[in-house]
Amino acid sequence: MSSSTPVTYGGWQSERSGFMGRLSGPGFALVVVGCVLLLTPLNLSSWTAAFVCVPLAAVAFALAFGRVLGLSADEWILLAVRHQISVATRRNVFMSGAFAPRSKKTDRQPMDLPGTLARLRFLEAPDGLGGALGISHDPVANTYTAVARVTFPGLALIDSDRQTARVAAWGSFLRTFCTEDSPIVRLAVHQRCLPDDGEALRSWTDRHLAPDAPKEAVTALTELMDGAGPAATTRETYLSVTLSTTRARLAIKGAGGGQVGAAAVLVRELHAMHSSLSSASLQVVEWLAPRALAQVVRTAYDPDSQLMFATRNAAAQAPEWQGVEPGVTPELAGPAHAETDWGTYRHDGAWTVSYQVRTWPQADVYATFLQPLLRPRQNARRSLSVVYEPVGPRRARQDLSREKAKRDSARQLRAKTGRDESVDELLESQKARAQDMARASGQGVVRLTAVLAVTVTDFGELETACAELQADAAASGLELRRMWGTQDTGFAAAALPLGQGLPDRRMGF
Repeated sequence: MSSSTPVTYGGWQSERSGFMGRLSGPGFALVVVGCVLLLTPLNLSSWTAAFVCVPLAAVAFALAFGRVLGLSADEWILLAVRHQISVATRRNVFMSGAFAPRSKKTDRQPMDLPGTLARLRFLEAPDGLGGALGISHDPVANTYTAVARVTFPGLALIDSDRQTARVAAWGSFLRTFCTEDSPIVRLAVHQRCLPDDGEALRSWTDRHLAPDAPKEAVTALTELMDGAGPAATTRETYLSVTLSTTRARLAIKGAGGGQVGAAAVLVRELHAMHSSLSSASLQVVEWLAPRALAQVVRTAYDPDSQLMFATRNAAAQAPEWQGVEPGVTPELAGPAHAETDWGTYRHDGAWTVSYQVRTWPQADVYATFLQPLLRPRQNARRSLSVVYEPVGPRRARQDLSREKAKRDSARQLRAKTGRDESVDELLESQKARAQDMARASGQGVVRLTAVLAVTVTDFGELETACAELQADAAASGLELRRMWGTQDTGFAAAALPLGQGLPDRRMGF
C-alpha cells in the first residue's frame, strides 16, 4: 500500500453571475420599476401617490431580491403559475399504451415518451463491428446520443496513488473534447443502484447444476439464494456520448449526410475514444442496441418490470432459446401512465423525487466523496447522473474572463460603498482567478451538473427514502434542491442515461 498523502479535489464554481451584478434580467427590470415607483411621488409631490407607489415598489424589490428554496421570488412565482396552468389543463398527465397516437403512414404506434422526451427517437445504426447500435436522436437540439454499459473497478479499495492516476486519466479523457472543433458536446455518467432480484444468478445456477448433485447441497444452495437475494443490490453504470450535428456539419456531409452520415460520424468518434476510456479504467461492456436501450428506459419507468426482463434475458442465454429476444421494442419503452405533481413524479406504479446538486463541496474532498450517495437501500432505488459539457478554449477564455471581471467589479463597488468583503466572496474570486490560470496553462474547462433521483414502489416509504438521500448527500458535502414543479424533467435527467440535464448557460441570480 502507498504511504503518500491522498490527493484532494475542489474549486467548483457556480454560474451565478447575472445580468447586473447578481440580478437576472427580470430581476434587474423589477429593480428599475421599483426605483421609478419610488421617484414618482417625489416628482408629483403627492401623498396619495406615495401610498400607492411605495407598497408596489416594496413588492418589486421583494420579487427581485427575495429567495424561495434557492430560487429568486420571481422565478418561483413563474414556476408555480406554470405548474398550476399545466394541472388545470391536464398537461401534467401522460397516458400511452392504448391511448398512444398511431402513425398515419404505417398505422403503428411509434415510441411515445412523456414531457421533454417526447421528441426523442431511437434509431438503429451499424456499430462497425457487425452489430447494431441504438442512437437517441433529438431533432430539436440536433443531437445524436449513444449509450454504453460500462464497468469500473472503483476507488474505495485501492491505494491513493492509483486513485490519483485514475482520476487524472478521467480528467485527460474529458480534456480531449475541450477543443474548438470537437463534435462531442456532452458526456454523461449515469449510475443506478437497485435491489438485485437474483434471477440471473438462479438461472445460471439452474443451467450449471450437476444432475447428480447431492439433494442436501441443492437445498442449502436454494435457501442461501432465497435469503441473500432480497438483501442484495446491484449497480448499473452507463456512459452517454452526445454529438451535435451543428458542430459536425462538414464531417456528416462527408459521410453521406442526414441521419446515416450523423450515425457514421458518431460511431467513428466512439471507436476513437476506446483507448482513452481504457486508460481511465473504464471497461465498455457493450454499446447498447435499440432494444437494450429501450429496456433501460422501460425499467426506469416501471421498476416492477425489472424481474420479468431479468428472467427473460437470463433464459435467452440458453443455446436452445427460441422465445423473444432480450430487451424491449422501442415502441414500448415509455410508461403507460405518468403524472407530474409539485414535488413528486408518479409513473407506472412507482413514485420518484428528483434533486439537483445546488452546491458542490466548499472544502477540498477526496476522490471517493460521492460514495455515500449510492449506498444500497432495500426500500428504494437511487439514480445519479453527472453531465459534462466540454468548453472550447475560446469560449472558456471569454466565460472565465467575464466571470472574473464581474466579480472584480462587484468587489470594487463594495469597496467604494464602504461595505466589507465577506470570506465567501473572497474565496469565489480566488476560485475564478485560479480557474483562469489553469485554463491558461493548458487545462480544459467543462461545465457540469449532477441530478439525483430516488424511486420507491410504496408511497409510504417515499419521504423516508428522500430523507436518507438528503442525509447521505450532506455526508458528501453536497447541497441538494428538490426540483419543485419540474419533477418530470428531473426524472428524465436523473433516472435515464440519455444525456439530458445540462441547460444552456443563462444569466441568473
